[in-house]
Amino acid sequence: MALSSMTGFARSHGASGPYTFEWELKSVNAKGFDLRVRLPQGFDELEAHAKKRAGELLSRGTVYANLNVKRANAAATVRVNEDVLNAVLKAAAMISGKVDAVAPSIDGLLAIKGVVEVAEPEGDEEEDKAARAAAADAFDKALDELVAMRKREGTSLGQILTQRVDEVEQLAKKAEGSPGRKPEAIKARLAEQIAALLDTSDRFDSDRLMQEAILIATKADIREELDRIASHIAQARELIGKGGPIGRKLDFLAQEFHREVNTCCSKSNDIELTNTGLAMKNVVEQFREQVQNLE
Repeated sequence: MALSSMTGFARSHGASGPYTFEWELKSVNAKGFDLRVRLPQGFDELEAHAKKRAGELLSRGTVYANLNVKRANAAATVRVNEDVLNAVLKAAAMISGKVDAVAPSIDGLLAIKGVVEVAEPEGDEEEDKAARAAAADAFDKALDELVAMRKREGTSLGQILTQRVDEVEQLAKKAEGSPGRKPEAIKARLAEQIAALLDTSDRFDSDRLMQEAILIATKADIREELDRIASHIAQARELIGKGGPIGRKLDFLAQEFHREVNTCCSKSNDIELTNTGLAMKNVVEQFREQVQNLE
């Protein structure tokens, strides 16, 4: 299965009878899946269709779907409600005899609520039904384009993630072969530190100090961390190769990578090993940032 990004954009156009319409779909990152649809009056029933189809093809991301509809020869008609106008004029005439006021203007009268009525053109039920069906088909087309774009983005993400995994592996091997990890190097550093402590005071128990040194050397060993990092590398490659909606799994794996690398850095007692650990930490963070875009 191919990898898919959670980001994408698609547009489709359609027409049916006097109607023309345009769908715009935009997808962004999210923890789960959510479709937010904006529809014009008369097309509300398309929301159920859109959510069903999108739910079948997408598992993560927030998708904004907007439908714009235009109807040819759909000019609204304007008429004056003479009953309301006559009532307003009668009231104005009655008031004018009691107060000193100018006569009402035409624009003032037309601005009064109810005097002017705007009537939308009556639709044909068969035409409207056909238009809704055509709009549903156009949504499917836009959705297919969105899915295709997300897969193209996912392919690029997969290549980037594979590169980051390779970099982590190279740095782990560098840490594995670091001269500072060799037993003789650790022994030499500890011997220097013990000798320096014994020179400054006669209160140290050399046997006890040696035991503590051995304990410190054991705690400083990063063998287990490197083994777990190698295991995470294998899991990451397997997931990327398998494809599908693996974003959550890779995000969890990135957190495990981060934990092991942090431990390596905290255990390090060698400057070269510390620098390698910090470089690995930076690559793991880049890996995690890219995973956030994956479905």
